[in-house]
Amino acid sequence: MPLNPWIYLVLAGIMEMGWAVGLKFTEGFTQIIPSVITAGLMILSLYLLSLALKSISIGTGYAIWTGIGAIGTAIVGMLILGDSKEMGRVACIFIIITGIIGLKFFSNN
Repeated sequence: MPLNPWIYLVLAGIMEMGWAVGLKFTEGFTQIIPSVITAGLMILSLYLLSLALKSISIGTGYAIWTGIGAIGTAIVGMLILGDSKEMGRVACIFIIITGIIGLKFFSNN
């Protein structure tokens, strides 16, 4: 039985976060292992997104996918990679979260 398209979308967003963070470790795709892992996450993310978009509108699905990736990547950057934790950045993350919730709430899917 196939998963709910929203589950596919959330998983796709998590994979997008993974490959975005992975890019940092590929060093311009000169490091083999991180590059292979990152490329695999890219493919998996796009595949899961394609499954979600069978039922979810493209505008909603794509916006949520990129939002999850952006939020997750920013949080990993702040917590693990030493990126700035400035309150303005945190506030902007909450704005993106609000947008994602709004898109889900106003979606017909």
